[in-house]
Amino acid sequence: MWEPVTSPFASLFISSLVAFLPLLFLLLGLGWLKLPSYKVCFTSLVLTAIIALTAWKMPGVFVLQSVVEGILTGFWPILWVIIAAMYTYNVTVATGGMDTIKSTLAKISPDRRIQALILAFSFGGFLEAAAGFGTAVAIPASLLAGIGFNPIFAAIICLVANTVPVAFGGVGIPVITLAQVAELDLLAVTASIAYQLIIFIIILPFALVLLLTKSFKSLKDVLGACLVSGVLFALFQTITAVYIGPEVAAIIGSLASLVGTIIYVRIFPLKNIWLFPGESQATNKANIAINSDKEIGLAAAWMPYIILFILIMSINLVPSLKFLGKAPFASSMQLYFGPGGKPATFQWLTTPGTLMLISAVIGGLVQKASLEQLFAIFLRTIKQLLPTIGTVLSIVSMAKIMGYSGMISSVAIALANAAGPIYPFVAPMIGALGTFVTGSDTSSNILFGALQKQVALQIGKDPVWIAAANATGASAGKMISPQSIAIAASATGLEKHEGQILNSTLLYCLIYALLLGAEVFIVSL
Repeated sequence: MWEPVTSPFASLFISSLVAFLPLLFLLLGLGWLKLPSYKVCFTSLVLTAIIALTAWKMPGVFVLQSVVEGILTGFWPILWVIIAAMYTYNVTVATGGMDTIKSTLAKISPDRRIQALILAFSFGGFLEAAAGFGTAVAIPASLLAGIGFNPIFAAIICLVANTVPVAFGGVGIPVITLAQVAELDLLAVTASIAYQLIIFIIILPFALVLLLTKSFKSLKDVLGACLVSGVLFALFQTITAVYIGPEVAAIIGSLASLVGTIIYVRIFPLKNIWLFPGESQATNKANIAINSDKEIGLAAAWMPYIILFILIMSINLVPSLKFLGKAPFASSMQLYFGPGGKPATFQWLTTPGTLMLISAVIGGLVQKASLEQLFAIFLRTIKQLLPTIGTVLSIVSMAKIMGYSGMISSVAIALANAAGPIYPFVAPMIGALGTFVTGSDTSSNILFGALQKQVALQIGKDPVWIAAANATGASAGKMISPQSIAIAASATGLEKHEGQILNSTLLYCLIYALLLGAEVFIVSL
């Protein structure tokens, strides 16, 4: 009977290098050669299968079973929630709901600092939590540029802001995926990620204002607003994550921040309105006067997200609905029959993707979209996401082969031996690297989640805490990801200035990752 091995070659070092080859090809193909992600990921999958068959002597039937499990678990729930999230966003755009949301938020205050907090931090956090997939950069950046922000500033601010919400990003799917691939308790991983992010969430609004104004004097005027924005986000996200789960943690946190900041500004209006150098009050007023023929009522505009919130909270908090998570609404089946194989569970009705799809359809009908229009938007969303579908299915299948064959263990043991007791400091950097390359916290967790757990076990550290560091570290890499920068540049009309944007965000990414590494290391002592 074949058994997975960690060192098929005489040397563990050589074995780990061979095992790392698919990941190296992935890094070079995406980061250096700039090849399409779905092509690189599929090629990496093929390379992984060849190495597993030849060097690790993994039977062909087990390789095939690994791929089948990767495809099915990659589609459900990972791809399903991505499709549903993007569909919800597309419906809201098509009906004019997004125009209403954007213009309403832009008109709350003429102060540029408050606009940056509300649009880039709070509203951007909500978009990342509810939809993800670049919307948290594209929409706030285009809106800020549209109301008079320097396009470079708009892009940079939104990239820096789109960090802490990324860890929980599209309805908790990065966290759910991490718990699955690393085979760790979901609520334990969720709580650890929330705890690691608290201080960074609170600090981020202050950093955004300093980034915008480059003045501590200007920061003084909005200390209260920054504190309210950050503390409410951190508090409500942490409470929700610890006691409910990852699906709505960032949604509740960002909405609490959004509502709290608006209320605070209304109760304590700013005495000194900060505008850009040379900008007059009249110019500012004209800039934020956004009008659209497609705007609809505010309640209708938010309806898909309101329904989603109600459905997810009901599933998690109402005991009489727990039956929806059991058969026939859930299935369990064995897909991989080799060593280490376990049944895979599929939640058909209570998975966030299904709940979001239901919310999008009902919300779209409230927004006066026809069933034919909703179906056409769904088909367009599928077509839009075809490259992503190929990427995710390939990368999950690749991770399954590497895990079942023992290749991940080879790399983990080598890393543990090399880094030793300081590995917790390095763990977030690995997560950041994964997001820099793939542009996705979810993909980073798929790539390195099992690896982080294995290294933690090798060095005697808490695997939940170290695996969580991959997700939080991945949020740092998001701001310098080529995909994110391309989205920000496109949204602000700066298609030829990607290098300038990258150079401006690189320092913030490095500081964030180093501080996060220090936190993870200190707590793990």
